[in-house]
Amino acid sequence: MNPQAKLIFSLSLLLGTTITISSNHWVMAWTGLEINTLAILPLISKSHHPRAIEASTKYFLIQATASTLLLFSSMLNAWFTGQWDITQLTHPLSCMLLTVAISMKLGLVPFHFWFPEVLQGSSLMTSLLLATVMKFPPTILLFLTSPSLNPTLLSTMAIASAALGGWMGLNQTQIRKIMAFSSISHLGWMAIILIYSPKLTLITFYLYSLTTAAIFFTLDTTNTLKLSTLMAAWSKIPSLTAALMLTLLSLAGLPPLTGFLPKWLIIQELTKQELTTTATIIALLSLLGLFFYLRLAYCATITLPPNPANHMKQWHINKSVNTLTSTLVMLSIMLLPMSPTILTIP
Repeated sequence: MNPQAKLIFSLSLLLGTTITISSNHWVMAWTGLEINTLAILPLISKSHHPRAIEASTKYFLIQATASTLLLFSSMLNAWFTGQWDITQLTHPLSCMLLTVAISMKLGLVPFHFWFPEVLQGSSLMTSLLLATVMKFPPTILLFLTSPSLNPTLLSTMAIASAALGGWMGLNQTQIRKIMAFSSISHLGWMAIILIYSPKLTLITFYLYSLTTAAIFFTLDTTNTLKLSTLMAAWSKIPSLTAALMLTLLSLAGLPPLTGFLPKWLIIQELTKQELTTTATIIALLSLLGLFFYLRLAYCATITLPPNPANHMKQWHINKSVNTLTSTLVMLSIMLLPMSPTILTIP
């Protein structure tokens, strides 16, 4: 892709995200979401591969439908209440339509079907954008409207997302699809606490984005797309592959790694709200995700490919690990000691 065009699309992504997260009016928020969608489409389809074209088409159709629903819900709320302010969403039908629209944009169950296919058709760096940056504006809209949303509907979708994200990731061999189902599972954790502690949803999103970015940068450095090539990653950059194992376990939520922090705080908050059953269910469902994270960690560090492999075994490569990748990996592993600071946030 032309560097100037890539710069324009990247700046458009930044502009669209900024407009959405800083706006008080529904039409401005909708405008920012549309700029984001139009900016990411060329980045998805830049390889001109049929799978990439298919991914960009699916992404466009889903996002256009979700944006239409979001605009319709805000217009319906304005019709009945006379308010275009994002925080003044009070009409019940508007709240339900908004929940559906944002769920489609994020990929929450039952509107998850497009996300794994789109990630599989994109490059690693574009997949990282789709899994983190593109989910930020819809998450902020959920954060701003959280007092008006239906707790039962959100809890049901959250538990279904955690269950399906863990269950569907078990039999995958493509790493991008595994990361897609991991994202769906983590969205379940974010959605279940949204009504009771919206700031905790944002903390969970930030730490998820940090850990996911570290994993995708590592995969890009070792040029790994599936489990069979992940098995040979140890022979390329051993130190980075060992760090990848810890980063994957952090994403799974094992103590004393960074990823344990949001799950610990969410279960604590659910217990405070006397939702012990819900906390128990979603904690047990996280074991499904733990299984495929452990499988990825096992393939990355313990397994070597068999001799009659159908691809050439790659030994140490000259590609150096950049500072950004190293910093992200360290942060995604070692941030748990900051938990006392986060617990003081009102």
